[in-house]
Amino acid sequence: MRPPENNARGPVLIDLGDGTPPPDVASAPPVDADEPPLQGRAMQGALASVARPPGWTGRLILLGGGGVLTLALGLAAWDFAATLLARVPALGWLAVVLLAALGLGLIVLAGREWMGWRRLRRLDGLRAQAEAARSGQDAAAARDVARALARLHAGTGQAAPHPDPLDEIDAEAILDAAEMRWLLLADTRARAEIELAARQVAMITALVPLALADVLAALTINLRMIRRIAEIYGGRAGVLGGWRLARAVVLHLTATGMVAVGDDLLGSVAGGGMVSKLSRRFGEGVVNGALTARVGLSAMDICRPLPFRMAARPGLHALMGRALSGVFQRG
Repeated sequence: MRPPENNARGPVLIDLGDGTPPPDVASAPPVDADEPPLQGRAMQGALASVARPPGWTGRLILLGGGGVLTLALGLAAWDFAATLLARVPALGWLAVVLLAALGLGLIVLAGREWMGWRRLRRLDGLRAQAEAARSGQDAAAARDVARALARLHAGTGQAAPHPDPLDEIDAEAILDAAEMRWLLLADTRARAEIELAARQVAMITALVPLALADVLAALTINLRMIRRIAEIYGGRAGVLGGWRLARAVVLHLTATGMVAVGDDLLGSVAGGGMVSKLSRRFGEGVVNGALTARVGLSAMDICRPLPFRMAARPGLHALMGRALSGVFQRG
């Protein structure tokens, strides 16, 4: 029978007919109950590859293999040049000149590595000297620290328009003025490097489906970020020095307990919770980007010649909010 016209827009009742009770929605399991939590697999693999030191067996193999390879290449180059000198003297002398240029380049490269290692050690020494000057109220030592900071950042254009630290009297005022004059702009540049690296790692690990490619990309981007932060603060690390610095950063993260991914990490970044519900791969990208930001913050703590006092230490939430702005929408 056709229902009345005045009830056409009323509720529609469906008769089950068999007396079956309606399902209990509250007792249904969550949709993602079987899915493991987000861990930032790419960054965890990259950090593990940096933090794992070679054992004594691996060091012996590297030392012996490197020595044998160097001797073999040197002997082969010597025989090659001697043979050319005997057969075609002009080509032989050309080979000698090229080998000399190669040797000079290797010597220069080794010198740059040594100078980079010394500059990194100088940053550590400045930090210790500044802490001693502040605790002992030693104005002369504080002025030495201020002069060293001026030499490190001379010609970089990082001097903020603040009073000269050498015009101050006591040690704390000298160090505070030196931080405001030489490190505020450096902090801004370091934050920009961290945001760029976090954005790149988040995008690559979210879009690249290959298992090892995202780990390699995250490792490369983080190593470049650490080296750039060291350069901003005055420590130009070479290849070996950059790797040692990266190990120091990862060890610092491990000591402070910031390597592990907690439940608060995803919620602390920009829209991480909403992104993880929309796409698990994008959620992994957010976690990898947040771990990259943590690595950058640890690199700032290690490379900064003075501890954060006049300037506030950057926070993870603010860094990720700027890094992922426009990439992952806020929830």
